[in-house]
Amino acid sequence: MKNVIVLGTACCGNCENTIKLIAGAAKDMGVDIRIEKVENLQDIMAYGIMSMPGVVIDGKVVHAGSMPSREKINGWLNT
Repeated sequence: MKNVIVLGTACCGNCENTIKLIAGAAKDMGVDIRIEKVENLQDIMAYGIMSMPGVVIDGKVVHAGSMPSREKINGWLNT
């Protein structure tokens, strides 16, 4: 199981869409994930993220600042 964290504020529409994209990709690929959203600014900054959405997979920041492409998500889930 992969642990996925999406970093973003409560009003971030791109963050919500990123969650949907990742969940959809995982379902299509048959990859078991646990996904959570972190909205607390201090917690987000602890990852060194300054622009959102940010994506952390298994403790490693893999993306920040925009909605990731489906191809990027597939690559993260394949490793």
